[in-house]
Amino acid sequence: MPEIHNYTLNFGPQHPAAHGVLRLVLEMDGEVIQRADPHIGLLHRATEKLAESKPYNQSIGYMDRLDYVSMMCNEHGYVMAIENLLGIEVPQRAQYIRVMFDEITRILNHLMWIGTHGLDVGAMTIFLYAFREREDLMDMYEAVSGARMHATYYRPGGVNRDLPAMMPKYKESKWHSKKEVNSLNQNREGSLLDFIEDFTNRFPTCVDEYETLLTDNRIWKQRTVDIGIVSPERAKQLGFTGPMLRGSGIEWDLRRKQPYETYSKLDFDIPVGTNGDCYDRYLVRVEEMRQSNRIIKQCIEWLKNNQGPVILEDHKFAPPRREEMKADMEALIHHFKLFTEGFCLPVGESYAAVEHPKGEFGVYLISDGANKPYRLKVRAPGFAHLSSMHEMTVGHMLSDVVAVIGTQDIVFGEIDR
Repeated sequence: MPEIHNYTLNFGPQHPAAHGVLRLVLEMDGEVIQRADPHIGLLHRATEKLAESKPYNQSIGYMDRLDYVSMMCNEHGYVMAIENLLGIEVPQRAQYIRVMFDEITRILNHLMWIGTHGLDVGAMTIFLYAFREREDLMDMYEAVSGARMHATYYRPGGVNRDLPAMMPKYKESKWHSKKEVNSLNQNREGSLLDFIEDFTNRFPTCVDEYETLLTDNRIWKQRTVDIGIVSPERAKQLGFTGPMLRGSGIEWDLRRKQPYETYSKLDFDIPVGTNGDCYDRYLVRVEEMRQSNRIIKQCIEWLKNNQGPVILEDHKFAPPRREEMKADMEALIHHFKLFTEGFCLPVGESYAAVEHPKGEFGVYLISDGANKPYRLKVRAPGFAHLSSMHEMTVGHMLSDVVAVIGTQDIVFGEIDR
């Protein structure tokens, strides 16, 4: 009797390389993939339905949790959809703060991606390097919002508050001596902007370190070059966006093609690949980190030289300042109404998209004039990328499936929303 080599294999749903609750049913001939069928629905958090049962301003926090490594970018798409319907103009300082934090978020996302993708295909060290810088970026999030990840910092009409004038510092303890604390606090003596500026000066050297570990590494190239090739035409047909599309050689970036906030005033380049394989997508994301660093530098310069409001003065949409609320009856009423009922949007529909670290993140909103959406639909970039799993892996080996999942930079919160 001949040996049977056909296997049907369950990859996941709790696989360490699946980055979420992914059940991938693989039909294999020996170790070669013949069919890859992603099953979703094992996480399903009903975010869109939850958002339809709450006032607009109470759903911002749900957006953070959709893709929990690109928090503020998700919020951005949602508040922009609301602002489009309201027809409100965001103060310029708030726009620069948003752009700066969008790019901080892009670096946060790509650091998480490079660390875990490296781990998935067997490169241990890169994970430790990438998470070293993530810690500083988390501190920026925390300084501005009080939370390391789920910031809920963007608001319809601007941002929650201005950038703090001082950074939280380390204190002496039984774990940290005075000498250690002084060296840890060296770049925390000034404001948050000074801390971010110090980071942008250090970061290009850090990216050089990541590239030293991976870019010309023989094993890394063997694992990623010519794996999961997607042609430019096919990438467009599959609905790819972000680094997945740019890795195939198509220069499409919403920050350049449909500029929002202040991107049209900033100077940056859009990296594109030539081969459309896992290695090209790696190179695109690494260069994106350098370009984000450039954008943040320009934002810091503008923010240091220009003061102004960071949220609308209209108390129908933005809460009054704390001291105002304590002293003025009308302000108290505004505050109370805003946080219990929220605000009503005019009847209509709106779609707002941002260039999320993973691709085009869009929020489609239908309003029937009430204080909560009639319908909310999220266009998650990862969903389209995951649907190409079969096409990208067929004919490859089982170990290449891991490399392909890694290169797609999947987070299940947004796919299985």
